[in-house]
Amino acid sequence: MTDWSGVPRTEHKGERGTAYWRTQQFGDVRVRMVEYTPGYLADHWCAKGHILLCVEGELHTDLKDGRRFTLKAGMSYQVADNGEPHRSSTEVGAKLFIVD
Repeated sequence: MTDWSGVPRTEHKGERGTAYWRTQQFGDVRVRMVEYTPGYLADHWCAKGHILLCVEGELHTDLKDGRRFTLKAGMSYQVADNGEPHRSSTEVGAKLFIVD
């Protein structure tokens, strides 16, 4: 069981905006509660696999092949390691639960 309010928050700057992570490590599994500020744009393309649930707000996921997907609260996506390089952004902010 995890009480996320007690997990220290770390700051990660994007190309624009900031991501705040609360991270727990369970063996090889990393579990995070991530908050993106409005206007956030990741500063890199990610090839890591994730299971991601949008808890609040709205998240745009761009794939390197040009496709774009939008997640709203209650929606999730899953991608395997080295599956499809992706990059996140949000205009309004987002809160995510991520397992990788």
